[in-house]
Amino acid sequence: MGNISKSNLQNQILIGNCVEQMNALPAKSIDVIFADPPYNLQLEGELFRPNNSRVDGVDDAWDQFESFAAYDEFSRAWLKAAHRVLKDNGSLWVIGSYHNIFRIGTILQDLGYWMLNDVVWRKTNPMPNFRGKRFTNAHETMIWCAKSKDSKYTFNYEAMKALNDDVQMRSDWLIPICNGGERIKDKGKKAHPTQKPEALLHRVLMSSTNPGDLVLDPFFGTGTTGAVAAKLGRRYIGIERDETYARVAKERLAHVVPVDEDLLRTPSKRTEPRIPFGWLIERGLLEPGTVLFDTRKRHRAKVRADGSVISAEHRGSIHAVGAAVQNAPSCNGWTFWHIETKGTLVPIDVLRQKVRAELH
Repeated sequence: MGNISKSNLQNQILIGNCVEQMNALPAKSIDVIFADPPYNLQLEGELFRPNNSRVDGVDDAWDQFESFAAYDEFSRAWLKAAHRVLKDNGSLWVIGSYHNIFRIGTILQDLGYWMLNDVVWRKTNPMPNFRGKRFTNAHETMIWCAKSKDSKYTFNYEAMKALNDDVQMRSDWLIPICNGGERIKDKGKKAHPTQKPEALLHRVLMSSTNPGDLVLDPFFGTGTTGAVAAKLGRRYIGIERDETYARVAKERLAHVVPVDEDLLRTPSKRTEPRIPFGWLIERGLLEPGTVLFDTRKRHRAKVRADGSVISAEHRGSIHAVGAAVQNAPSCNGWTFWHIETKGTLVPIDVLRQKVRAELH
């Protein structure tokens, strides 16, 4: 098998064994890998609902291994190949269930990956436990890890916070399983038994990639990773050994409509231009003499013409005076101080964002 050049790394599906195909890719060429490998479910016999209808579970040959040792050998091989193609600052996501995720976690650490999070995908509509002998399996686990301890991996904190109504995103994600109109059909039947919802991949890629990044999915299936990547302005490579799945994925990807480029990026506060407090006074957004309050009106300070503020006992920047009145070592004055507008306290950070918007 010939090696694939970097110039060809652009939105394609490679047919074949995932280890062989990854070994043909250039080293350190991939920004992020999302992997949905076989779970090795170890199902015993057929499963029926209470009405005697058969449950359409995962019984495909690709999910079956003769022993745990065989599964571990398979997992080690593809994770080693994945490690080679990841950029030094890249990261990897792998999803699984209790059948396999703990075995994969051990191998990840053995190979030098650095654990970042285990994310629990809580399903709003899981399949019931028909036999009534165990708890309903209502979640799957995703391990997110960097290539190494020293990797400067991507994490779009502000995007995740914005996606979650301006609250820090937690590691338990409540998302429905893939069903209804999203479930891809082929000849009247569901095309793939373990198709993942696009909402799950949206969150994965928004959190850990940037527009233009190259995403690899070594178990491409019907192409959910590629569809979401293309929609969000990321490039993708899918590897799939089943030609039927690959055909369905190709048809699906042909209909993806990308999001406008100017709607893709969430500015990071670390990269936004610095706005001195004095600029608000220069631009007339705050007048000298304006009184600032904390959220409970326990503290107050008056704005001065030079951009400093003064309280009953302290004078200085919004940050220094905010810290002093609280007897605290530091303070973010932009979020601590508020102005009163029509009986409502509004953080002065709103005015800073207005100036930033004008600059953009």
